[in-house]
Amino acid sequence: MPARLPSWAWVSGLTVGAIAAVSVLAVQADQGPRPTAADAKPSPSASAEAHPTPKETTPAPVPDGSGTGRRVVYSVGQDRVWLVDASDAARRTFTVWPGTVDPGPGEYSVGTRREDPTTGSDGIQVEQIMYFAQEGGVWVAFSNAVDGSSPPPAADAKTGGIRLPKADGDALWEFATSGTTVTVVE
Repeated sequence: MPARLPSWAWVSGLTVGAIAAVSVLAVQADQGPRPTAADAKPSPSASAEAHPTPKETTPAPVPDGSGTGRRVVYSVGQDRVWLVDASDAARRTFTVWPGTVDPGPGEYSVGTRREDPTTGSDGIQVEQIMYFAQEGGVWVAFSNAVDGSSPPPAADAKTGGIRLPKADGDALWEFATSGTTVTVVE
């Protein structure tokens, strides 16, 4: 009567065989063609109802005449902020929702910063407030809503809050410490 192989021998043999097969397939796959971005065209049957979050393919350029060096640039006309590093490269740019009071063009500095939530002049809970200007008796500051919402229009009130999306508010809070230059351009 032939001797029976123990079960561990069968399992070991099958494992070695599986590893060898996967290794051969991996080598073959590594030598095959590689997809390129041109191969990844959307199909014509893609749903017209899909509305992905818009992504900027080319970041908006930092406005001319916005100074040099590490700074925050705020364009009143574009409702946009740039975080510019010491080499004058834009590290991040994003759109904002301005209040009804705009700061005049010029160079300011981040003054008081308040991280804890408080109620904004529009009645919304805001956090990460960075005051940098005063215009017509109204303080102008960057902030973001605690719940991430954008403010409703406040046509009948003077508000100086420049509201940011939550992720951009976090980035600005880290970047714009007290004393950081804020350049306001048209």
